[in-house]
Amino acid sequence: MDKSKEMAKLAYMALEDKKGEDIKVIQVSEISVLADYFIIANGTNVSQVQALVDNVEDVLQKNDFVPKRIEGSRNASWVLMDYGDIIVHVFSKEDRLFYDLERIWRDGKDISKTDLGV
Repeated sequence: MDKSKEMAKLAYMALEDKKGEDIKVIQVSEISVLADYFIIANGTNVSQVQALVDNVEDVLQKNDFVPKRIEGSRNASWVLMDYGDIIVHVFSKEDRLFYDLERIWRDGKDISKTDLGV
Protein backbone atom coordinates (compact mmCIF):
# COMPACT_ATOMS: atom_id res chain seq x y z
CA MET A 1 0.00 0.00 0.00
CA ASP A 2 1.38 3.40 -0.88
CA LYS A 3 2.21 5.90 1.85
CA SER A 4 -0.62 8.35 1.18
CA LYS A 5 -3.26 5.60 1.08
CA GLU A 6 -1.88 4.16 4.33
CA MET A 7 -2.10 7.61 5.93
CA ALA A 8 -5.68 8.03 4.67
CA LYS A 9 -6.62 4.62 6.10
CA LEU A 10 -5.11 5.45 9.50
CA ALA A 11 -6.85 8.84 9.59
CA TYR A 12 -10.16 7.24 8.62
CA MET A 13 -9.87 4.64 11.38
CA ALA A 14 -8.91 7.32 13.93
CA LEU A 15 -11.96 9.41 13.00
CA GLU A 16 -14.24 6.37 13.07
CA ASP A 17 -12.83 5.34 16.46
CA LYS A 18 -14.01 8.64 17.99
CA LYS A 19 -17.43 8.46 16.28
CA GLY A 20 -16.71 11.04 13.58
CA GLU A 21 -19.79 11.62 11.45
CA ASP A 22 -20.11 11.22 7.68
CA ILE A 23 -16.42 10.47 7.04
CA LYS A 24 -15.55 11.07 3.39
CA VAL A 25 -12.32 10.35 1.57
CA ILE A 26 -11.77 12.13 -1.74
CA GLN A 27 -8.82 11.28 -3.96
CA VAL A 28 -7.65 14.61 -5.39
CA SER A 29 -4.23 13.58 -6.76
CA GLU A 30 -5.41 13.82 -10.38
CA ILE A 31 -6.96 17.29 -10.00
CA SER A 32 -4.71 19.03 -7.47
CA VAL A 33 -1.09 19.27 -6.38
CA LEU A 34 -2.18 20.02 -2.79
CA ALA A 35 -2.46 16.40 -1.68
CA ASP A 36 -3.41 12.88 -2.75
CA TYR A 37 -6.40 12.59 -0.43
CA PHE A 38 -8.77 14.86 1.45
CA ILE A 39 -10.45 13.29 4.45
CA ILE A 40 -13.52 15.16 5.70
CA ALA A 41 -15.51 14.45 8.85
CA ASN A 42 -17.54 16.31 11.42
CA GLY A 43 -18.22 16.13 15.10
CA THR A 44 -21.38 17.04 16.96
CA ASN A 45 -19.76 19.68 19.19
CA VAL A 46 -16.45 21.47 19.83
CA SER A 47 -15.30 18.81 22.32
CA GLN A 48 -15.86 16.01 19.84
CA VAL A 49 -14.15 17.97 17.05
CA GLN A 50 -11.10 18.29 19.31
CA ALA A 51 -11.24 14.60 20.26
CA LEU A 52 -11.30 13.67 16.57
CA VAL A 53 -8.32 15.93 15.83
CA ASP A 54 -6.36 14.62 18.83
CA ASN A 55 -6.99 10.99 17.86
CA VAL A 56 -5.94 11.50 14.23
CA GLU A 57 -2.77 13.22 15.42
CA ASP A 58 -2.02 10.44 17.95
CA VAL A 59 -2.64 7.56 15.52
CA LEU A 60 -0.61 9.11 12.71
CA GLN A 61 2.21 10.07 15.07
CA LYS A 62 2.41 6.48 16.37
CA ASN A 63 2.96 5.47 12.75
CA ASP A 64 5.71 8.07 12.25
CA PHE A 65 3.60 10.57 10.28
CA VAL A 66 4.07 14.14 11.49
CA PRO A 67 1.83 17.01 10.36
CA LYS A 68 3.38 19.82 8.34
CA ARG A 69 0.91 22.09 10.10
CA ILE A 70 -2.40 22.12 11.89
CA GLU A 71 -4.68 25.12 11.39
CA GLY A 72 -7.47 25.84 13.83
CA SER A 73 -7.49 26.37 17.56
CA ARG A 74 -8.69 24.29 20.48
CA ASN A 75 -12.13 25.90 20.16
CA ALA A 76 -12.29 25.83 16.38
CA SER A 77 -15.24 24.55 14.42
CA TRP A 78 -12.94 23.68 11.50
CA VAL A 79 -9.50 22.17 11.97
CA LEU A 80 -7.26 21.47 8.99
CA MET A 81 -4.49 18.92 9.47
CA ASP A 82 -1.92 19.03 6.67
CA TYR A 83 0.20 15.89 6.39
CA GLY A 84 1.46 16.67 2.89
CA ASP A 85 0.07 13.60 1.13
CA ILE A 86 -3.25 13.85 2.94
CA ILE A 87 -5.23 16.74 4.36
CA VAL A 88 -7.74 16.03 7.11
CA HIS A 89 -10.61 18.46 7.64
CA VAL A 90 -12.59 18.13 10.87
CA PHE A 91 -15.65 20.35 11.12
CA SER A 92 -18.56 21.16 13.33
CA LYS A 93 -21.74 20.04 11.57
CA GLU A 94 -22.75 23.65 10.82
CA ASP A 95 -19.40 24.68 9.35
CA ARG A 96 -19.23 21.55 7.22
CA LEU A 97 -22.56 22.39 5.66
CA PHE A 98 -21.50 26.02 5.19
CA TYR A 99 -18.13 25.37 3.52
CA ASP A 100 -19.34 22.28 1.58
CA LEU A 101 -15.88 20.99 0.58
CA GLU A 102 -17.44 17.93 -1.02
CA ARG A 103 -19.07 20.20 -3.60
CA ILE A 104 -15.87 22.16 -4.21
CA TRP A 105 -13.86 18.94 -4.71
CA ARG A 106 -16.60 16.99 -6.53
CA ASP A 107 -14.22 16.36 -9.46
CA GLY A 108 -12.15 14.19 -7.14
CA LYS A 109 -12.80 10.47 -6.78
CA ASP A 110 -14.80 9.29 -3.78
CA ILE A 111 -12.90 6.52 -2.02
CA SER A 112 -14.92 4.00 -0.03
CA LYS A 113 -13.98 2.48 3.29
CA THR A 114 -13.49 -0.82 1.43
CA ASP A 115 -11.18 0.84 -1.15
CA LEU A 116 -8.99 1.95 1.75
CA GLY A 117 -8.91 -1.55 3.19
CA VAL A 118 -10.61 -0.57 6.46
